[in-house]
Amino acid sequence: MTASTSRPAVGAHAAPPLRTRPALDAAKVVRLMLAFFGDSEVPLARCVRPDELPQPQRRLLAHAGHMTEVLERMHGGSIGVRPYRVRREGDIYGRRIDLFAAGVSGPVMTGIMIFNLARVMPEVRAEIVAAQAPLGEILIRRRILRRVRPDAFLEFDARDPLAARLGRNGTQPAYGRLATIDCDRQPAVDLLEIVRP
Repeated sequence: MTASTSRPAVGAHAAPPLRTRPALDAAKVVRLMLAFFGDSEVPLARCVRPDELPQPQRRLLAHAGHMTEVLERMHGGSIGVRPYRVRREGDIYGRRIDLFAAGVSGPVMTGIMIFNLARVMPEVRAEIVAAQAPLGEILIRRRILRRVRPDAFLEFDARDPLAARLGRNGTQPAYGRLATIDCDRQPAVDLLEIVRP
Protein backbone atom coordinates (compact mmCIF):
# COMPACT_ATOMS: atom_id res chain seq x y z
CA MET A 1 0.00 0.00 0.00
CA THR A 2 1.84 3.08 -1.18
CA ALA A 3 1.38 6.43 -2.81
CA SER A 4 3.71 8.96 -4.35
CA THR A 5 3.19 12.41 -2.91
CA SER A 6 5.57 15.24 -2.17
CA ARG A 7 5.66 16.19 1.50
CA PRO A 8 7.25 18.68 3.84
CA ALA A 9 10.44 17.74 5.64
CA VAL A 10 10.15 15.33 8.52
CA GLY A 11 9.79 17.08 11.87
CA ALA A 12 8.37 16.43 15.31
CA HIS A 13 4.86 15.90 13.96
CA ALA A 14 5.54 15.78 10.23
CA ALA A 15 5.00 12.66 8.20
CA PRO A 16 8.04 10.91 6.78
CA PRO A 17 8.37 10.90 3.01
CA LEU A 18 6.21 8.30 1.33
CA ARG A 19 7.95 5.58 -0.61
CA THR A 20 8.36 6.46 -4.24
CA ARG A 21 6.20 4.01 -6.17
CA PRO A 22 3.25 4.31 -8.49
CA ALA A 23 0.27 6.09 -6.97
CA LEU A 24 -2.27 3.84 -5.33
CA ASP A 25 -6.00 3.98 -5.27
CA ALA A 26 -6.41 4.22 -1.48
CA ALA A 27 -10.15 3.52 -1.60
CA LYS A 28 -9.39 0.33 -3.54
CA VAL A 29 -6.86 -0.73 -0.88
CA VAL A 30 -9.49 -0.17 1.82
CA ARG A 31 -12.01 -2.15 -0.24
CA LEU A 32 -9.54 -5.06 -0.49
CA MET A 33 -8.89 -4.93 3.26
CA LEU A 34 -12.64 -5.08 3.89
CA ALA A 35 -12.95 -7.95 1.40
CA PHE A 36 -10.55 -10.02 3.53
CA PHE A 37 -13.39 -10.12 6.09
CA GLY A 38 -15.99 -10.97 3.45
CA ASP A 39 -17.37 -7.42 3.45
CA SER A 40 -18.41 -5.76 0.20
CA GLU A 41 -18.55 -2.15 1.42
CA VAL A 42 -17.38 0.50 -1.01
CA PRO A 43 -15.55 3.09 1.08
CA LEU A 44 -16.58 6.70 0.64
CA ALA A 45 -13.01 7.97 0.81
CA ARG A 46 -10.46 9.93 -1.16
CA CYS A 47 -6.71 10.43 -0.86
CA VAL A 48 -5.49 13.71 0.62
CA ARG A 49 -2.05 15.19 1.15
CA PRO A 50 -0.78 15.44 4.74
CA ASP A 51 -1.03 19.24 4.56
CA GLU A 52 -4.74 18.89 3.72
CA LEU A 53 -5.43 17.13 7.04
CA PRO A 54 -7.02 19.53 9.54
CA GLN A 55 -5.71 19.75 13.09
CA PRO A 56 -5.75 17.81 15.35
CA GLN A 57 -6.07 14.96 12.83
CA ARG A 58 -2.77 15.93 11.16
CA ARG A 59 -0.98 15.64 14.49
CA LEU A 60 -2.68 12.28 15.12
CA LEU A 61 -1.95 10.79 11.68
CA ALA A 62 1.03 12.44 9.97
CA HIS A 63 3.88 10.73 11.82
CA ALA A 64 5.94 7.55 11.69
CA GLY A 65 4.95 6.31 15.14
CA HIS A 66 2.51 3.84 16.61
CA MET A 67 -1.03 5.14 16.92
CA THR A 68 -1.19 3.66 20.42
CA GLU A 69 1.52 6.02 21.68
CA VAL A 70 0.02 9.07 19.95
CA LEU A 71 -3.46 8.37 21.33
CA GLU A 72 -2.07 7.73 24.85
CA ARG A 73 -0.37 11.16 24.77
CA MET A 74 -3.51 12.86 23.48
CA HIS A 75 -5.87 11.25 25.98
CA GLY A 76 -3.47 11.07 28.93
CA GLY A 77 -3.72 7.36 29.62
CA SER A 78 -3.73 3.83 28.32
CA ILE A 79 -5.67 2.75 25.27
CA GLY A 80 -7.86 -0.35 25.11
CA VAL A 81 -8.66 -2.44 22.07
CA ARG A 82 -11.96 -4.06 21.13
CA PRO A 83 -11.98 -6.25 17.99
CA TYR A 84 -15.41 -6.55 16.41
CA ARG A 85 -14.48 -8.71 13.40
CA VAL A 86 -11.63 -11.24 13.32
CA ARG A 87 -10.49 -13.55 10.54
CA ARG A 88 -7.50 -15.82 10.21
CA GLU A 89 -6.23 -17.67 7.15
CA GLY A 90 -3.11 -19.60 8.16
CA ASP A 91 -0.53 -17.04 9.23
CA ILE A 92 -2.59 -14.10 7.95
CA TYR A 93 -4.55 -12.65 10.85
CA GLY A 94 -6.90 -9.72 10.48
CA ARG A 95 -9.14 -7.79 12.78
CA ARG A 96 -11.45 -4.82 12.51
CA ILE A 97 -11.05 -2.89 15.73
CA ASP A 98 -12.04 0.09 17.80
CA LEU A 99 -9.63 1.70 20.27
CA PHE A 100 -10.92 3.32 23.46
CA ALA A 101 -9.48 5.80 25.97
CA ALA A 102 -10.52 5.97 29.62
CA GLY A 103 -13.10 8.67 30.25
CA VAL A 104 -13.94 9.11 26.57
CA SER A 105 -17.34 8.03 25.30
CA GLY A 106 -17.06 5.90 22.16
CA PRO A 107 -14.02 4.87 20.15
CA VAL A 108 -11.10 7.27 19.65
CA MET A 109 -9.96 5.26 16.62
CA THR A 110 -11.39 2.60 14.35
CA GLY A 111 -9.51 0.58 11.83
CA ILE A 112 -8.32 -2.60 10.24
CA MET A 113 -5.16 -4.58 10.91
CA ILE A 114 -3.92 -7.43 8.71
CA PHE A 115 -0.81 -9.11 10.14
CA ASN A 116 1.46 -11.77 8.69
CA LEU A 117 2.04 -13.66 11.95
CA ALA A 118 4.94 -15.59 10.43
CA ARG A 119 7.00 -12.42 11.00
CA VAL A 120 6.95 -12.77 14.82
CA MET A 121 7.86 -15.41 17.40
CA PRO A 122 5.10 -17.79 18.63
CA GLU A 123 4.74 -16.08 22.03
CA VAL A 124 4.23 -12.68 20.35
CA ARG A 125 1.82 -14.27 17.88
CA ALA A 126 -0.24 -15.67 20.76
CA GLU A 127 -0.40 -12.28 22.46
CA ILE A 128 -1.50 -10.53 19.27
CA VAL A 129 -4.25 -13.10 18.62
CA ALA A 130 -5.44 -12.82 22.26
CA ALA A 131 -6.30 -9.14 21.46
CA GLN A 132 -5.98 -7.98 25.07
CA ALA A 133 -3.79 -4.99 24.15
CA PRO A 134 -3.35 -2.74 21.11
CA LEU A 135 -0.80 -3.99 18.57
CA GLY A 136 1.59 -1.06 19.06
CA GLU A 137 1.73 -1.70 22.81
CA ILE A 138 2.58 -5.37 22.24
CA LEU A 139 5.31 -4.69 19.68
CA ILE A 140 6.90 -1.99 21.87
CA ARG A 141 6.78 -4.07 25.05
CA ARG A 142 8.20 -7.12 23.24
CA ARG A 143 11.01 -4.94 21.83
CA ILE A 144 10.39 -6.01 18.27
CA LEU A 145 12.50 -4.06 15.81
CA ARG A 146 9.84 -2.18 13.90
CA ARG A 147 9.23 0.74 11.60
CA VAL A 148 5.87 2.37 10.86
CA ARG A 149 5.55 3.70 7.30
CA PRO A 150 2.54 5.88 6.42
CA ASP A 151 1.46 5.05 2.86
CA ALA A 152 -1.50 7.35 2.25
CA PHE A 153 -3.88 9.71 4.04
CA LEU A 154 -7.62 9.61 3.49
CA GLU A 155 -10.71 11.72 4.00
CA PHE A 156 -13.83 9.64 4.69
CA ASP A 157 -17.27 11.00 3.93
CA ALA A 158 -19.36 11.25 7.11
CA ARG A 159 -21.77 8.67 5.61
CA ASP A 160 -19.05 6.02 5.33
CA PRO A 161 -19.73 3.08 7.70
CA LEU A 162 -16.18 3.20 9.09
CA ALA A 163 -16.42 6.93 9.80
CA ALA A 164 -19.83 6.38 11.40
CA ARG A 165 -18.24 4.05 13.99
CA LEU A 166 -16.59 7.12 15.51
CA GLY A 167 -19.97 8.58 16.43
CA ARG A 168 -19.50 11.67 14.28
CA ASN A 169 -22.46 14.03 13.91
CA GLY A 170 -23.13 12.88 10.36
CA THR A 171 -21.85 15.96 8.57
CA GLN A 172 -18.12 16.18 9.29
CA PRO A 173 -15.64 13.96 7.41
CA ALA A 174 -13.28 11.63 9.26
CA TYR A 175 -9.58 11.28 8.50
CA GLY A 176 -7.31 8.28 8.47
CA ARG A 177 -4.17 6.73 7.09
CA LEU A 178 -2.99 3.57 5.46
CA ALA A 179 0.31 2.40 6.93
CA THR A 180 2.68 -0.54 6.89
CA ILE A 181 4.62 -1.83 9.89
CA ASP A 182 7.89 -3.61 9.23
CA CYS A 183 8.94 -6.11 11.90
CA ASP A 184 12.63 -7.00 11.89
CA ARG A 185 12.99 -5.17 8.55
CA GLN A 186 10.23 -7.19 6.83
CA PRO A 187 6.75 -5.87 5.93
CA ALA A 188 4.44 -7.53 8.45
CA VAL A 189 1.32 -5.43 9.04
CA ASP A 190 -1.07 -3.47 6.84
CA LEU A 191 -3.12 -0.91 8.72
CA LEU A 192 -6.06 1.36 8.22
CA GLU A 193 -6.37 3.84 11.11
CA ILE A 194 -9.21 6.39 11.29
CA VAL A 195 -9.14 8.82 14.20
CA ARG A 196 -11.67 10.86 16.08
CA PRO A 197 -10.28 14.29 16.98
